[in-house]
Amino acid sequence: MAPSGTRSTSWPVLALALLSTLDFSPSLAIEVYTDREVHGTVGSKVTLSCTFWSSEWISDDISVSWHYQPDNSRDTYSIFHYAKGQPYIDDTGVFKDRIEWIGYPKSKDGSIVLRNLEYTDNGTFTCDVKNPPDVVGKSSYVHLLVYDKGPVRAGMVLGIIIGAVLALVIVVALIAYAIRYCWLRRQARMQREISALERGKLHKPSKDSSKRSRQTPILYAMLDQTRSTKASDKKSKGGIGDSRKDRK
Repeated sequence: MAPSGTRSTSWPVLALALLSTLDFSPSLAIEVYTDREVHGTVGSKVTLSCTFWSSEWISDDISVSWHYQPDNSRDTYSIFHYAKGQPYIDDTGVFKDRIEWIGYPKSKDGSIVLRNLEYTDNGTFTCDVKNPPDVVGKSSYVHLLVYDKGPVRAGMVLGIIIGAVLALVIVVALIAYAIRYCWLRRQARMQREISALERGKLHKPSKDSSKRSRQTPILYAMLDQTRSTKASDKKSKGGIGDSRKDRK
């Protein structure tokens, strides 16, 4: 059995051995976020968004840095730096007078704007944030592509097709509704006309009888006139015959 002295001294040794196996690297390191890729057109402007998360309070010593590496080049240029509450913009490089600081570190934002884009601006932009004592973390990268005109994406094309189909469906539905409305209106008008005709037929006998009653005296007068003319014709013929007999 081991003496008590050796047993008491073995516990610190085991504790140190256990602590040596543990990794004390900070698990809550600062994290930086940017878009993977942004697009722009020549002469326009584009926003390079950069946000971050830190486990510490936003320090007065926080710093934000932007670097630029052109496509097909290994050279990297510092184009922007923010420190001690002041932005420092590169006024001699390729982005001279074309960078605008729109970030607000207190809101965990370190974004910038590039104006008057050119074809030669194609490249990779790196955003790096340090918030002492939280200075451990990885930078974030965004790739800029500059076009003469905006690139037509598959999602945009699909959206245009869907919009056109929906517009066509709406137009067809409106036309069908208009045709049905006109047809129903015509049917209603025809129904009214048929009803009016039916009502007119019911009242026609009384109208005909009144017309007949009005026309009866006229017919009798015409009949009397024809009879009188016939009688006068007979008399004239008879007078001529008598005159001929007398002559004989």
